[in-house]
Amino acid sequence: MKKLSISVGLVSTIATLGVLPAAHAQSSAGPSSVIPSSVTIYGLMDAGLVQEGGVSKLTSGVSAGSRLGLRGTESLGNGLHAVFTLEAGVLSDSGRSDQAGQLFGRQAFVGIDSPLGMLTVGRQYNLQSQALTDVADPFEGGLAGAATNLAGYSATRIDNTVRYTSPEWRGVTGTVMYGVGEHTGIAADQRSLGLALGYVNGPLTLRLARQSRAGEPGKADVNNTILAGNYNFGVATAFAGYGRNTGDGSSMFFAENPYGAAQAPAQSTDSRDAIVGVSVPLGATTLLASYVRKDDRDAANRDAQQLAIGATYALSKRSKVYVAYAHIRNRNDAAYMVGNATEVGSGNRAFNIGLRHAF
Repeated sequence: MKKLSISVGLVSTIATLGVLPAAHAQSSAGPSSVIPSSVTIYGLMDAGLVQEGGVSKLTSGVSAGSRLGLRGTESLGNGLHAVFTLEAGVLSDSGRSDQAGQLFGRQAFVGIDSPLGMLTVGRQYNLQSQALTDVADPFEGGLAGAATNLAGYSATRIDNTVRYTSPEWRGVTGTVMYGVGEHTGIAADQRSLGLALGYVNGPLTLRLARQSRAGEPGKADVNNTILAGNYNFGVATAFAGYGRNTGDGSSMFFAENPYGAAQAPAQSTDSRDAIVGVSVPLGATTLLASYVRKDDRDAANRDAQQLAIGATYALSKRSKVYVAYAHIRNRNDAAYMVGNATEVGSGNRAFNIGLRHAF
């Protein structure tokens, strides 16, 4: 990542030369001008070949979403720091914006970091989705083996949120996130509440997370809860997770009936997820494998199972190539598909091979 340390003196000098408006330099002046700020420009570009549903294509964001971001901090004194992040999704195969064209569709928030914790406001990650991809899934929510192909979630990111993360105490951290629905005329619609409790002690990582969202009028609230963990044994890291999902929209759903089932697909309103996996480092190579089971508790009993294998090879600290294969077995007209970090997929099996570079 490229880190740029920006002082007000430098900004003023640039403004004097006419590169920036003088008003910008003037607004930065004052007692705080002696305190430096820093802005980090970072990003990731990912592109791969995907074969799924009888179709081969070049896709952006197979192992992780391609992005370009800005992350900044300013010391305010007394242990306080102003912080912000702006992160734009990019389609590396076309140059267009990801997240349906949103400029900073991946993340956009501002806040204060202090010895008492961090408070941020904006578009931020769903706490249950973070626990699933960051802790329970060896594929980290990417490649064909992404646990999100089956495991329940309501949205990867949530707009209009206020999030507080506590300072670490003996390996324990807590997070609370409230989302304001802001739907005209329906005060409760889309309001959300997220809670997470994490614990890290050496090779052990555990996290319990729950994300709830008010349902549409006349429908039950959406709730996704997961207990996730992993343990690094040195020769390998073991992953596991167990989730409970209730409400319309608590699990993946494809209304277009992708497999042409005689009975039209219906949303699962009550399901359980089980995830087990492993990653094995062998020099520059890391082998990946996982098994995910969707247990549908509705009367239709639309269960599904996913088995995935993969590998990455580090060309450097910031560049790696990857390969993965996954297969989903659907039961009772379930319609789950093998996707990747940015796509939902188009069939019950997929093969990926590609390259990612972080900067």
